[in-house]
Amino acid sequence: MHTVIPLSGDLDVVLVDARYADGSSDRYQVLLGEPVRYGALLSHVETEHGAVLPRGTGSRVLGGEQSNTSVVFDDQVILKVFRRVVAGINPDIELTRALGRVGNPHIAPLRGTFGIVEDGQEFSLAMVSAFAADAVNGWEMATGGQFDGESHRLGQAVASVHAGLAEALGTSPSAMTVDRMMQRLDAAVAAVPELAGYRDAAAQRFTSLAGEPLIMQRVHGDLHLGQALRTPAAWLLIDFEGEPGQPLNQRRQPDSPLRDVAGMLRSFDYAGCGDRGEFCDGYAVGSGVDPREHAEVLAAYELDKALYEAAYEARYRPGWLHIPLAAIARLVG
Repeated sequence: MHTVIPLSGDLDVVLVDARYADGSSDRYQVLLGEPVRYGALLSHVETEHGAVLPRGTGSRVLGGEQSNTSVVFDDQVILKVFRRVVAGINPDIELTRALGRVGNPHIAPLRGTFGIVEDGQEFSLAMVSAFAADAVNGWEMATGGQFDGESHRLGQAVASVHAGLAEALGTSPSAMTVDRMMQRLDAAVAAVPELAGYRDAAAQRFTSLAGEPLIMQRVHGDLHLGQALRTPAAWLLIDFEGEPGQPLNQRRQPDSPLRDVAGMLRSFDYAGCGDRGEFCDGYAVGSGVDPREHAEVLAAYELDKALYEAAYEARYRPGWLHIPLAAIARLVG
């Protein structure tokens, strides 16, 4: 099944429902027409608080490994077209808007959105944000040997974003649940035979923390160096969609800020660069809470992320599998 949304004479938005043998389905957005006509989509964007968008005469599609299509217009704004769409507001729109509302300086402000309502349900199709033309991607900095002195500043920026999300959307005391961690563990062990020897120790680490008191709030959910941009003025966090492939209701659930801290620490491991201690120092300065004071919970979130990485690498990049395997051995040791 598919839905066609004509936007102009030579650009259509097509929503295609892909149905699988197990009965599940996904909806994908496909743009049909001349690539140079992305400006036609820009003209349909509903702007935020009177933002003025460029006319879109100068546009370029960004390359690289991305789960969405990103188009820069006149080096002023970036249009992100969501390839996989689900009913409900996209968390990237929701959280970027919330952080803009409280004036957080560590995001690229939201400039507009584009979506449809079908059968009473909202579908987010695209968003427009300010484009940081003078920014450098954190992963490129780290792997290019340009990260000296940045860990502390990045830690402060992450803490600031967490504070902004707490201010905008609130926090709540809760008890740690480990059901999803256990499910991820079993799925990873089934997919990666090398993990079998770590299964019991990992399960013990998770179950021992069940019921641990935590403060829950909205978080980034998929934080790593590739989701951070360094401008001359500050670090910016981008791509607040959450972990790819997870259901929308899970991606919008409150979680501990330690999940994001753990994600960044895992990214340092991948890059072979970045000072964990300096990052945690910076986070403590920005938040008043040192993640190392919750070492067992932080380690559990790191382990959970490493299990996700192991399953991913085994399927898509087996040459990188040794990285999460080494982390898992360390974390359960």
